[in-house]
Amino acid sequence: MTTSAKTTSIDSAKLDRLAEVAVKIGLQLQAGQDLLITAPLAALPLVRRITEHAYKAGAGLVTSFYADEEATLMRYRHAPAESFDHAATWLFEGMAKAFSSNTARLAIAGDNPMLLSAEDPEKVARANRATSKAYQPALEKIAGFDVNWNIVSYPNPSWAKQVFPDLSEDAAVVKLADAIFAASRVDIDDPVTAWREHNAVLAKRREWLNGLNFASLHFKGPGTDLVVGLADEHRWQGGASTAKNGITCNPNIPTEEVFTTPHASRVDGHVSSTKPLSHQGTLIEDISVRFEGGRIVEAKASRGEEVFNKVLNTDDGARRLGEVALVPHSSPISASGLLFFNTLFDENAASHIALGQCYSKCFVNGDTLSAEEVAARGGNKSLIHIDWMIGSGEIDVDGVNADGNTVPVMRRGEWA
Repeated sequence: MTTSAKTTSIDSAKLDRLAEVAVKIGLQLQAGQDLLITAPLAALPLVRRITEHAYKAGAGLVTSFYADEEATLMRYRHAPAESFDHAATWLFEGMAKAFSSNTARLAIAGDNPMLLSAEDPEKVARANRATSKAYQPALEKIAGFDVNWNIVSYPNPSWAKQVFPDLSEDAAVVKLADAIFAASRVDIDDPVTAWREHNAVLAKRREWLNGLNFASLHFKGPGTDLVVGLADEHRWQGGASTAKNGITCNPNIPTEEVFTTPHASRVDGHVSSTKPLSHQGTLIEDISVRFEGGRIVEAKASRGEEVFNKVLNTDDGARRLGEVALVPHSSPISASGLLFFNTLFDENAASHIALGQCYSKCFVNGDTLSAEEVAARGGNKSLIHIDWMIGSGEIDVDGVNADGNTVPVMRRGEWA
């Protein structure tokens, strides 16, 4: 298994622009602010570029943690059974403490999406559950937007071969790198300006939705007739967002979505996925679920159904929604025709919903709400937050007002 990309094949100028955008747009890192980075071992070239730009921006201290695919597989093949009920609690507690001290967070995505596909799904589920529990203190800081945070991606060779299986490893890395650069808007000379313009477009969309203050959204199309009730005093977000520390950041690069919080008890109907969900080494295809009173009461999939049901049984909130997002079918990522096997990209190809934890940021005065107040408004709580795609060029979306009147929001996957 390859552990590092052939950086000579990747466009160096575009890689540097991605690092610059991550620091200046994704994080808007402040002088004196510390930065915590997590990344696959293969992403070392990007980590180094980001570290350089962070220090040029005045970072106090940059600390990086790396994940190694080979070491992960060694655990599944040689560790005792009880290992899979444990996680590095001390590490995640340290991360939570760092975020409490205003340390910025940057994650580089790029793991092999099929890494654990041949491993025991029971072990995978147990390990995921243990990690989710241990990570909860840090996740709450991120989900609550306590600090500025950002996710970008790097073309790990094992990931690139999943996206382009018919190419050589080197060619696949180059092609995936080009796709990442295009989707991240760094394939142009002035990506910082391009991102500011894109954020302005997303801001207009969220302001329109906030002005209408819909009670629910109605998704309708092949295999889908779903009413998603929206949380009380919800707010739409998208593009740049201001964290509780006062810093405006772009959490996801790329991003094409505007999103908000559903009401955990007001989702009814049935919905089918329009793209596969890649989750912890399993490709889950043709998801079909039925909601009653906000809860999934029936779930099927043509592939990966056992894994999907284990996800739904993670905790009480795993069968309820924590996010609903609108993305036009004509988004650049959708237009590329690629399945990235990576939620950061695939969720920006189609409107989607997310099982599990909500974002408190998606409420009026969300920065000041306690967990109990978020729950009282309909926000969901869970150890997980997993997005899957339900939009396409055949899906219509209506906004439903409190009096039952409807307003067209999307027609055949495009803004109405």
